[in-house]
Amino acid sequence: MHVTRKRIPKNSRRLLAWRSGRRIRMAVAGTVALAVTGGGIAYASTEVFDSNKVGSTYKGGLQLASDQIIKSIGDRLLVDNGKLLASTISPDGRFLAALTNDRSIALTIVDLQTYKVLQQAGTSVTAGVRISNDNVGQEAPAYSPDGKTLWLPQINGFNRFPVNADGTLGAPTFITIAAQGAQRALPAQAVFSADGKTVYVAVNGQNRVVAMDATSGAIQQSWTVGTAPRGLALVGGKLYVSNEGGRPAKPGETTMNSYGTQVPANPVTGATTTGTVSVINVSDPAAAVASIDVGLHPTALHAAGGALFVTDTFDDQVSVIDTAGDKVVQTIATQPWPQSKVGYAPNGVTLTQDGHLLITLGRANAVAVYRYTSPQEPVSFVGLLPTDYYPEEVTTVGDDVIVTNLRGIGERGPTRTIDKGTGTTPATGHNTHDSTGSLLRFKLPADQVIAKSTATVFAQNGWGKHDVKQAEGNKQHAVPVPKRLGDPSTIKHVFLLVKENRTYDQVFGDDPRGNGDPSLAQFGERVTPNQHALARQFGLYDNTYDIGTNSAEGHNWLMQADNPEYTESSAGLYQRSYDTEDDALGHQRTGFLWTGAQAAGKTARNFGEFTMFETVPPGATWQKFYCDARNMASTGQDTAMKTDTQSPIPSLNAITVHAYPKYDLNIPDIYRYEIWKRDFQANGPANLNMFWLSSDHTGGPPNSVAQVADNDLAVGKIVDTISHSPYWKDSAIFVIEDDTQNGVDHVDGARGPVQIISPWAQHGKVDSTYYTQITTIRTIEQILGIQPMNQKDSAATPMSRAFTNKPDFTPYTAVPNQVPLTDGLATPPACGNDNPGGTATATATATTTAPAVSSDKQDAIDKWTAWQKNQRFTGANAVPDYASPALMDHFTWYQAHNFDTPYPGETRILTPVEVPGGFLPSPEHDG
Repeated sequence: MHVTRKRIPKNSRRLLAWRSGRRIRMAVAGTVALAVTGGGIAYASTEVFDSNKVGSTYKGGLQLASDQIIKSIGDRLLVDNGKLLASTISPDGRFLAALTNDRSIALTIVDLQTYKVLQQAGTSVTAGVRISNDNVGQEAPAYSPDGKTLWLPQINGFNRFPVNADGTLGAPTFITIAAQGAQRALPAQAVFSADGKTVYVAVNGQNRVVAMDATSGAIQQSWTVGTAPRGLALVGGKLYVSNEGGRPAKPGETTMNSYGTQVPANPVTGATTTGTVSVINVSDPAAAVASIDVGLHPTALHAAGGALFVTDTFDDQVSVIDTAGDKVVQTIATQPWPQSKVGYAPNGVTLTQDGHLLITLGRANAVAVYRYTSPQEPVSFVGLLPTDYYPEEVTTVGDDVIVTNLRGIGERGPTRTIDKGTGTTPATGHNTHDSTGSLLRFKLPADQVIAKSTATVFAQNGWGKHDVKQAEGNKQHAVPVPKRLGDPSTIKHVFLLVKENRTYDQVFGDDPRGNGDPSLAQFGERVTPNQHALARQFGLYDNTYDIGTNSAEGHNWLMQADNPEYTESSAGLYQRSYDTEDDALGHQRTGFLWTGAQAAGKTARNFGEFTMFETVPPGATWQKFYCDARNMASTGQDTAMKTDTQSPIPSLNAITVHAYPKYDLNIPDIYRYEIWKRDFQANGPANLNMFWLSSDHTGGPPNSVAQVADNDLAVGKIVDTISHSPYWKDSAIFVIEDDTQNGVDHVDGARGPVQIISPWAQHGKVDSTYYTQITTIRTIEQILGIQPMNQKDSAATPMSRAFTNKPDFTPYTAVPNQVPLTDGLATPPACGNDNPGGTATATATATTTAPAVSSDKQDAIDKWTAWQKNQRFTGANAVPDYASPALMDHFTWYQAHNFDTPYPGETRILTPVEVPGGFLPSPEHDG
């Protein structure tokens, strides 16, 4: 972040909402509360989910991993081979085209008459139309006015498909929009002129809108707009553009980066502080571009009834612009639950012919319904309708309402097989990339029915009347998890250890006490002896779920109690950013877990989590860090391999221990432990201590088993050190994965291992209560008196039953690793290979030595080696989950089988470019 002035910028969006005149903010929360009282509340909080298992149905509702149940309105069309990111309807109303992500599909065509999938396009061998890559943009594809072409947004332009009379697509032509320096085009929405000769494109990555010849693709005109343009709406001769990143920064303003643009940002959280809609006079190309201030993160636009409706997604409102005067005349609050004003994610909007305004609330799994008459006449709230998981678009075709749901019914598509190489066997089960999407089709019910359904939406989200109870007056006796926020806790120091990518079955499937499948335990007790010993001493949790399906989502859920819409909608591309640590557009306005702790008067300290930049010594290798860690452990000396980790978020950088490395698979976790231990011994703990322990991600120099064993040993040593310190008596340690994407599970791909380690934790029990990443964060908030960040953690029930008022102060002693931590290294460390139970020697050879490879496989090996070098597994630019899952699975399989055995279901060894769904980033992207 660049800070040139410490003054916090004025929040002009609030002035717009409350300024005198005819700008009216609708306080619908009270109306909703009345509607709910009339209908009755079935659930008071997420505690009602009890011991529900994800993927199972309870009273007709399907349990999700996101502290929600879905039982939706209308007829569902399930797409079980990918998320549906955004959609559009053909001009004749017969077909729907939806961007698709996962399972190597980029585009899905639905026949709305038969209500069946007509065709799909992508890199998958099963796709009806094969294209060269399966990345897709944030906004929907676009049909030409005559319905004869369909434009699919991708990284460098559009794939333009001819559309046949039956709605199917022919082979496409790629229309390129050139990069501007390092900024690729990243096209968002496209709209056509009425005559179909010109197509207007929001070029998201370049902060501009272009007019293109619809036949040749030649750019005829270009206009500079705000940051990250997404939605377009053409009204007469005016083109409206939603700029998600707001206006350009003014001199002296605090700013933060987003894809190479410095945007106005909060000087503490790094979140954006402006949102704008640009107005382009397309009939007069020389006219200046006008700008209208709206709320934060304007995304979807819909023009109808004399108004332009703008979903201000991060402000949880909709701005209504009178298109006659281009002024905001009212804002509609889309905050249905009085407990929280944040986190509903309005992201789609349409107006029906009879005057019902429909707004999708992505994070609430609902459509909010209002009565609308004219731009300046205040809308009236009708109620909420329940949808599937994360509704993204809403539209009408005749009398039918059609809702596109990004996540459908969750990750419940066909199972898959994952192989983790030497020392493990392939495992088949549910995985987080078994994504689904769905459509819902229904007739809009009568207003009275809609009003009554509001209570159903409340129940499905676990929204109660007083989920967050505040401490008032007399202080209560200290307990581990106070009932009221702000009351004293017996726990003063919380340690949050974030690990990488493992499912419950992958680690604990071999523990007979829990609901595990031993055949899926690829990293069972032999590899993870500490996690198993900790589970026996402190408890086994076999019904906990990680909401994030990859690292970009998972770290957001743990640090923000949400995965913001910006990241959700970017899932088909991840080009502006993957992890959003260095992207202002990925930060919610209410801040992070650590800023909440600071606001509550607590201290916080960070060891790598959510950091972005790292400097390592020249010539650094895994082997050198390993030897340095061993030397520190045996001699107590300081580190010789000094690193420096930084965050662009000011509040996080200020509490980060810079000597502790961020995610980097070239650095073992036992090195991270030694760095942390020195800080702990010198300074003691903060109230909130956050860690990133990343070796169990796998993909670094040792093999997978060795890396998971390294991670397990580091966790054991951290717990050992804390439990033998004076701080143990009032400490609690939470160990959780950021996501579970690189494993499978027999219950659900989101089920992950979690551990609660404390004198105040239940000891030796099996707890099958439904818990999630959100309930884990909510528990930390309750212990430390942190105000919840949004509606998701406000609704979550703290994990009180996991704790006891009768402490057991018995410390934990780390268990030595049983797997050599150097297993699989091509070159032994100078200090010798690891030899569990014995003494390492400098002359030892690598434990795993690959046999000679047949010459006919050498070409494939060379291509995979070149691919591996570009995957950011290690070094200062390391990025978690950078590699395509399909490519990573193939690479791991080939390594484990010495490039002699084809991947399951295939007949030969494939090169990276031949792998179905293996989109290969270009050298630009890899840099």
